[in-house]
Amino acid sequence: MDKAALIDFISPLAKGIEFDEEQQFLTVVIPRTELHRVAKELKENSETAFDYLFCLTGVDWPTHLEVVYHLESTKHGHIVVLKARTEDRENPVLDTVCDIWPTAEFHEREAYDLFGIKFNNHPDLRRLLLTEDWEGYPLRKDYVDEINIVEL
Repeated sequence: MDKAALIDFISPLAKGIEFDEEQQFLTVVIPRTELHRVAKELKENSETAFDYLFCLTGVDWPTHLEVVYHLESTKHGHIVVLKARTEDRENPVLDTVCDIWPTAEFHEREAYDLFGIKFNNHPDLRRLLLTEDWEGYPLRKDYVDEINIVEL
Protein backbone atom coordinates (compact mmCIF):
# COMPACT_ATOMS: atom_id res chain seq x y z
CA MET A 1 0.00 0.00 0.00
CA ASP A 2 1.15 3.52 -0.68
CA LYS A 3 0.61 6.37 1.78
CA ALA A 4 -2.79 7.30 0.33
CA ALA A 5 -4.08 3.73 0.57
CA LEU A 6 -2.81 3.42 4.14
CA ILE A 7 -4.58 6.66 5.08
CA ASP A 8 -7.81 5.36 3.53
CA PHE A 9 -7.46 2.13 5.51
CA ILE A 10 -6.47 3.68 8.85
CA SER A 11 -8.76 6.75 8.89
CA PRO A 12 -11.98 4.93 9.82
CA LEU A 13 -10.32 2.85 12.57
CA ALA A 14 -10.66 5.53 15.28
CA LYS A 15 -11.70 9.12 15.83
CA GLY A 16 -8.96 11.66 16.37
CA ILE A 17 -6.30 10.05 14.17
CA GLU A 18 -3.84 12.51 12.63
CA PHE A 19 -1.55 11.92 9.65
CA ASP A 20 1.79 13.36 8.55
CA GLU A 21 2.65 12.45 4.97
CA GLU A 22 5.70 14.71 4.78
CA GLN A 23 8.03 12.18 6.43
CA GLN A 24 9.76 9.27 4.69
CA PHE A 25 7.12 6.92 6.10
CA LEU A 26 3.49 7.72 6.79
CA THR A 27 3.25 8.91 10.39
CA VAL A 28 0.00 8.30 12.24
CA VAL A 29 -0.82 9.84 15.62
CA ILE A 30 -3.27 7.54 17.42
CA PRO A 31 -5.27 8.61 20.49
CA ARG A 32 -3.73 6.69 23.38
CA THR A 33 -7.08 5.11 24.27
CA GLU A 34 -7.27 3.57 20.77
CA LEU A 35 -3.63 2.48 20.45
CA HIS A 36 -4.01 -1.20 21.27
CA ARG A 37 -7.14 -1.74 19.20
CA VAL A 38 -5.74 0.03 16.12
CA ALA A 39 -2.36 -1.70 16.44
CA LYS A 40 -4.04 -5.10 16.63
CA GLU A 41 -6.11 -4.36 13.52
CA LEU A 42 -3.02 -3.23 11.62
CA LYS A 43 -1.29 -6.50 12.41
CA GLU A 44 -4.19 -8.91 11.97
CA ASN A 45 -5.84 -7.47 8.86
CA SER A 46 -4.50 -9.22 5.75
CA GLU A 47 -4.53 -5.94 3.78
CA THR A 48 -1.98 -4.34 6.11
CA ALA A 49 -0.35 -7.32 7.88
CA PHE A 50 2.09 -5.22 9.95
CA ASP A 51 3.82 -8.23 11.45
CA TYR A 52 7.15 -6.63 12.36
CA LEU A 53 7.69 -4.01 15.05
CA PHE A 54 11.26 -2.94 14.33
CA CYS A 55 11.55 0.03 16.68
CA LEU A 56 9.75 1.39 19.72
CA THR A 57 11.05 4.42 21.56
CA GLY A 58 9.98 7.12 23.95
CA VAL A 59 10.19 10.86 23.30
CA ASP A 60 9.96 13.68 25.84
CA TRP A 61 8.25 16.79 24.46
CA PRO A 62 7.60 19.93 26.53
CA THR A 63 3.85 19.22 26.69
CA HIS A 64 3.70 15.43 26.62
CA LEU A 65 5.50 12.11 26.49
CA GLU A 66 5.18 10.05 23.34
CA VAL A 67 5.89 6.50 22.25
CA VAL A 68 6.84 5.93 18.61
CA TYR A 69 6.26 2.56 16.94
CA HIS A 70 7.88 1.70 13.58
CA LEU A 71 5.95 -1.10 11.88
CA GLU A 72 6.62 -3.06 8.71
CA SER A 73 4.67 -5.62 6.76
CA THR A 74 7.13 -8.28 5.62
CA LYS A 75 4.36 -9.64 3.38
CA HIS A 76 3.51 -6.37 1.59
CA GLY A 77 6.67 -4.33 2.17
CA HIS A 78 4.97 -1.20 3.47
CA ILE A 79 6.03 0.72 6.58
CA VAL A 80 4.13 3.01 8.93
CA VAL A 81 5.07 4.97 12.04
CA LEU A 82 2.52 5.11 14.86
CA LYS A 83 2.70 7.64 17.68
CA ALA A 84 0.72 7.68 20.91
CA ARG A 85 0.89 10.52 23.44
CA THR A 86 0.21 11.01 27.11
CA GLU A 87 -0.06 14.52 28.58
CA ASP A 88 0.14 13.17 32.16
CA ARG A 89 3.83 13.56 32.97
CA GLU A 90 3.34 12.46 36.59
CA ASN A 91 1.73 9.16 35.64
CA PRO A 92 2.34 8.49 31.93
CA VAL A 93 0.48 5.35 30.88
CA LEU A 94 -0.19 3.62 27.56
CA ASP A 95 -1.43 0.13 26.77
CA THR A 96 1.17 -2.50 26.02
CA VAL A 97 1.51 -3.91 22.52
CA CYS A 98 3.75 -6.82 23.53
CA ASP A 99 0.78 -9.19 23.21
CA ILE A 100 0.61 -8.08 19.55
CA TRP A 101 4.36 -7.91 18.84
CA PRO A 102 6.36 -9.86 21.47
CA THR A 103 9.52 -7.89 20.67
CA ALA A 104 7.84 -4.86 22.27
CA GLU A 105 8.31 -6.40 25.72
CA PHE A 106 11.92 -5.24 26.09
CA HIS A 107 11.40 -1.99 24.18
CA GLU A 108 8.57 -1.05 26.56
CA ARG A 109 10.74 -1.92 29.55
CA GLU A 110 13.41 0.41 28.19
CA ALA A 111 10.86 3.24 27.73
CA TYR A 112 9.65 2.62 31.29
CA ASP A 113 13.19 2.59 32.66
CA LEU A 114 14.45 5.72 30.90
CA PHE A 115 11.25 7.81 30.52
CA GLY A 116 8.95 6.47 33.24
CA ILE A 117 6.21 5.50 30.78
CA LYS A 118 4.10 2.69 32.21
CA PHE A 119 2.42 0.12 29.97
CA ASN A 120 -0.91 -1.37 31.08
CA ASN A 121 -0.99 -5.19 30.98
CA HIS A 122 2.76 -5.54 30.41
CA PRO A 123 3.77 -9.00 31.73
CA ASP A 124 7.05 -7.91 33.39
CA LEU A 125 7.32 -4.13 33.66
CA ARG A 126 10.49 -3.45 35.64
CA ARG A 127 13.75 -1.66 35.10
CA LEU A 128 15.89 -3.02 32.29
CA LEU A 129 19.09 -0.96 32.26
CA LEU A 130 19.21 0.85 35.59
CA THR A 131 19.32 -0.50 39.12
CA GLU A 132 16.06 -0.85 41.06
CA ASP A 133 17.09 1.91 43.48
CA TRP A 134 17.73 4.45 40.68
CA GLU A 135 15.71 7.61 41.16
CA GLY A 136 14.20 9.41 38.19
CA TYR A 137 14.16 8.85 34.46
CA PRO A 138 17.41 9.95 32.78
CA LEU A 139 16.06 10.58 29.27
CA ARG A 140 13.47 13.08 30.42
CA LYS A 141 14.37 16.68 29.78
CA ASP A 142 13.64 17.63 33.39
CA TYR A 143 16.04 15.01 34.80
CA VAL A 144 18.91 16.39 36.88
CA ASP A 145 21.85 14.26 38.04
CA GLU A 146 23.83 16.22 40.63
CA ILE A 147 26.49 13.52 40.94
CA ASN A 148 27.28 13.12 37.23
CA ILE A 149 26.24 16.69 36.33
CA VAL A 150 23.97 15.66 33.49
CA GLU A 151 21.68 18.49 32.50
CA LEU A 152 19.61 18.84 29.36
